[in-house]
This record gives sequence, structure tokens and C-alpha cells, in this order.
Amino acid sequence: MRGTDVTSQAKLDFDAWRSRVVERLARDHQRPTPQRLLVAETLFHHGHQNLDELHQHARRADPTLGYATVYRTLKLLEKCGLVNCSNFGDGTARYEINLHAAEHHDHMICTGCGRIVEFENDAIEAMQRQIALAHGFELTSHRMDLYGVCPRCQRRK
Repeated sequence: MRGTDVTSQAKLDFDAWRSRVVERLARDHQRPTPQRLLVAETLFHHGHQNLDELHQHARRADPTLGYATVYRTLKLLEKCGLVNCSNFGDGTARYEINLHAAEHHDHMICTGCGRIVEFENDAIEAMQRQIALAHGFELTSHRMDLYGVCPRCQRRK
């Protein structure tokens, strides 16, 4: 299983996340069922996981939770703009909560163990805006994923 450091998610407490989910589902005329809320809670606490991993985590709280329910809920949360789906080069879709634009973050991914570390850097963000402007682009979104070897895997070599 891949490791993750969820530094940005810590800025959003679970109650605020749950409220966002309930409000956004209601706005989309969807019910905040206990199963959907469990998937949202699992994702909050276990970001950067694939569907299988999220299903395993959620089933610890509700052994009757089906795989299809987790899949449909992730797709619904993604459609509502609450979840981002990414592929970090390992051929599997990974999910994380979608933070407000003001809390944008990037990722460092270890090619050894798969650990994912979120980071924020105002200087990098400013440079990206400057580069886009210099080329006549108006940025609507972006993502930056850096691949390398984490300190733990470096020590193993």
C-alpha cells in the first residue's frame, strides 16, 4: 500500500469537510446517505488511495459496504467537484479531497515506495503564473507532480 503525507488536508477539519459534502450533495439533489458519508470520511482520512484501498478502509467501519457503492460515490463526489482523481504513474487512479483553489498543493511521489507528499510553495506558484503570462496564457488550472526517491528509500540503497 502506498504511503501518503496529507499536510494540506489537515488545514480542513473533518466537520468542515463533512459539511461541504452534505451541502454540495444537496445542491446536486443527491442524498447524503450514510454510505456516501462513510466514503467521504474514509477519503478525508486516507487520501491518495485507489478504489481498492478506499474500499478496504471503508469496510472496516461497515463490512456490508459494496465495491460498486464506493466506486459510484467517488464518481459522484468527483462530479460534484469535491474529489480529484489523479494518476501518479503507477497505472491506477488515486483519489483525494478537492481543496479550495486558495489551498492549491502539488505532489512529490517516491518511485521506490510510492509515498506521496503534498507541498505548497508560493514562489513556484508565482513563477508558473509569470511563465503563463509571458506566453500569453491565462491559467485556468494546473498540477505539478515531482518524481524522485524519498529519504527512507535512499537509506535502503
